[in-house]
Amino acid sequence: MQLEFINTKEQENDFVMIDNRFGFFPKENVQLVARLCDRRFGIGADGLILLENDTDTDFKMIYYNSDGNLSSMCGNGGRCLVAFAKYLNVIQDRCTFIATDGLHHASVAMTELFLCK
Repeated sequence: MQLEFINTKEQENDFVMIDNRFGFFPKENVQLVARLCDRRFGIGADGLILLENDTDTDFKMIYYNSDGNLSSMCGNGGRCLVAFAKYLNVIQDRCTFIATDGLHHASVAMTELFLCK
């Protein structure tokens, strides 16, 4: 499986970001998420975040802890995901998105992302 991703960092947390608007990522595969987040054998991250389409908001946030299990909203992860959405041209400077804990509003003042391949 070839996977394109961006690894982001915010306030000492780092995340693997994946654009899953086409639904290709196997979300039920806990072992794959854990392997990608593994710092010795994978990319290495505190969590993995999927950006997905949503009918009522600009996008949906799906957040996994580094052990591969779904988790609740992560503030630093949310900030990284908004920057990622801006990078992908999904949003301009303001957005609303949905996460497991409900609706969020965000704005982007400045974006710096480094693409990792």
